[in-house]
Amino acid sequence: MRTVGPSHDATSQAPMISLAGRLPAPSTVSGSLHGSSVTITFSRVAGAVAYRVWRNSQSVGWVDDWGQATLSVTDTAPCRNAHYTIAALRSDGSDASTGALSQPYVLADSGAVQPYAIPAGTRLQYEITSYNDAGQTASGMNTALGICAVDTRYIPWGTRFKVDGYGYCYAADIGTWIQGEIVDVWLPGAEADSWGVQQRTITIQ
Repeated sequence: MRTVGPSHDATSQAPMISLAGRLPAPSTVSGSLHGSSVTITFSRVAGAVAYRVWRNSQSVGWVDDWGQATLSVTDTAPCRNAHYTIAALRSDGSDASTGALSQPYVLADSGAVQPYAIPAGTRLQYEITSYNDAGQTASGMNTALGICAVDTRYIPWGTRFKVDGYGYCYAADIGTWIQGEIVDVWLPGAEADSWGVQQRTITIQ
């Protein structure tokens, strides 16, 4: 647990994460609630071998690509206003084997799965903590400067935002203690300890 410290900017300023070299997110996404399940369909991505679908960062489906034009995943435990994220996968074992995270989709009160976004320019006051763990994030991307952990009920995966004093964030991870209006930013080594816990403004990009 990091301690609250004096407000100071990070030495390492996070650049905007590049998604170059990754497969694009699936398109033509649609879905609807039928009974107690939500079925989401989407178009295939050339070069993908499989796809993952998450509900609020919880994996709800993994489907293989064998050349079908349209793929589908069924969520058997949907919840109101859930955020869905989809990614196409390669099998080369590299960090880029996880494709770009899709724009968020939300299960609306109408029962339809539709695009969702926090309006660009929205400014929010958040508690900013920090971590320095190396390895793979919950989305499958590797940890790096600019990869940030969020509570996906508040900030869906794939959202880009800027943290005052840190730089740019790409929401692609979660954490046990990241609940509510908290963002965990990645910093190298001792910089993570030095950051502590700070109240900062985040701006949605």
